[in-house]
Amino acid sequence: MADLAEDIRDMAERAKKAARSLVNLSTEAKNSVLLHMAASINEKRDFIKIENQKDLVAGRQKGLSDAMLDRLELSDNVIDAMQAGLAEVAALPDPVGEVTNLVKRPNGLMVGRMRIPLGVIAMIYESRPNVTVDAAALCLKAGNAILLRGGSEAIHSNRALASVLQDALESQGIIGDAVQLIPITDREAVTVLLQQEEFLDLVIPRGGEGLIRFVSENSRIPVLKHYKGVCHIYVDSDADLEKATPVIVNSKVQRPGVCNALEGLLVHEDIAGGYLPVLAAELKRHGVKLLGCSRAVSIVSDINPALEKDWGTEFLSLSLCVKVVSGLDEAFAYIDKYGSHHTEIILTENYSKAQQFIAEVDASAVMVNTSTRFNDGGQLGLGTEIGISTTKLHAYGPMGLEELTTRKFVVYGQGQVRS
Repeated sequence: MADLAEDIRDMAERAKKAARSLVNLSTEAKNSVLLHMAASINEKRDFIKIENQKDLVAGRQKGLSDAMLDRLELSDNVIDAMQAGLAEVAALPDPVGEVTNLVKRPNGLMVGRMRIPLGVIAMIYESRPNVTVDAAALCLKAGNAILLRGGSEAIHSNRALASVLQDALESQGIIGDAVQLIPITDREAVTVLLQQEEFLDLVIPRGGEGLIRFVSENSRIPVLKHYKGVCHIYVDSDADLEKATPVIVNSKVQRPGVCNALEGLLVHEDIAGGYLPVLAAELKRHGVKLLGCSRAVSIVSDINPALEKDWGTEFLSLSLCVKVVSGLDEAFAYIDKYGSHHTEIILTENYSKAQQFIAEVDASAVMVNTSTRFNDGGQLGLGTEIGISTTKLHAYGPMGLEELTTRKFVVYGQGQVRS
């Protein structure tokens, strides 16, 4: 335990020193190393795939599910996507150093705010080794050092990717400690990491709800949380039902196992009798199992009665809760009780209702007449993202480059003194 604590403290301290060296790194230098990382991943493709095979073999022996093995595999397509992601981050505008809100005070002082890196970020994640590259790319472009702690099931893959990234950094004259992977699979390593408040500025856990709660409960460092994605669509009495059906189907069916998939559907009572049978038939055609309130069950025989535990559940599968509501007020109350502050949608042609929904619903993304699947960094124009925050400090929603920075005040004077 003593050696483990010393090793992690040493890594955190080195990351802090590396972060200071990144502050003045030019945009051109950052973009150059990101593109060099992309080229290096392609050059080391065979090495990366050999190391990934070790994890896949071990995963099969441990009985990992096909879905887990799929997330774990670094196929040629995944490696190509990592390269493309690095190039995409390189092409994004650099937020660091931007000065905004520069105003002249009555005493002649010029006061503005400059965007700066957060410092050192710890990323704790599960399963997907491509997160190693995505997180490192975003943090580097935003001027941050990063400590990566992936899951034990991907240890060989993550080590391989981290070594490629570090070599690319050093070949460009940038200290390799800017990107470090904690090579210790013992969970105690996470506990120790979370005590390094002297060196770390932010922790981002990415994985299941259990991991996120463990990190939140044990960290001395600010944590950006994303517990779960319980996303809802409210179909208003003024909805265009021809538009509504494909939006609902897309939200639920396209990728049911992700956090921005639809989990709860609210339908206004004035249209439920005519619309729910049509919608249920279309969803059933796509293999969706419907669980509903007593009113929904009385309208459509294929809807099974929902249990209390079903409401507010993140199914991550082709199951969907359906509730008939009297209007906006009941929809707001339901979302407030069962939502997870992720994504909430209203389908309506009534402008006033849409604006009321946007104003009153508390979620990281509130949308009108579109799919829940659009709450995603790439879809919202951020480029790639490091995760989705469902808490409000300091970011809310998908976290791109700008969310990996903060702002400090800058003041230009000509010798003024305070009287």
